Amino acid sequence: MAADVSERGPSGAAQTLAGFLAAAGIFVSLAGVAYRPLRLIPIAVVLSLLAVAIGGRSARLATAAVFIGAAAFAVGMALAVITSNPLW
Repeated sequence: MAADVSERGPSGAAQTLAGFLAAAGIFVSLAGVAYRPLRLIPIAVVLSLLAVAIGGRSARLATAAVFIGAAAFAVGMALAVITSNPLW
């Protein structure tokens, strides 16, 4: 019997890639708080959303990365406005 691809889920390499994308999303989000939030944080959120779309064993990490990106965007924009630093 052939197994359906949709039932198996992502492969090991895809799950590893999702974990790396989620970790990169968190790192870039936190770097964006300190340096140009409007340039870095949207890219980090896209990386995190790609990790969520891939899924697998890193689904919780990817979901956390999306929420960290959203919080980093709010904090980074507020800090940039308060301190009169450039947004981009």
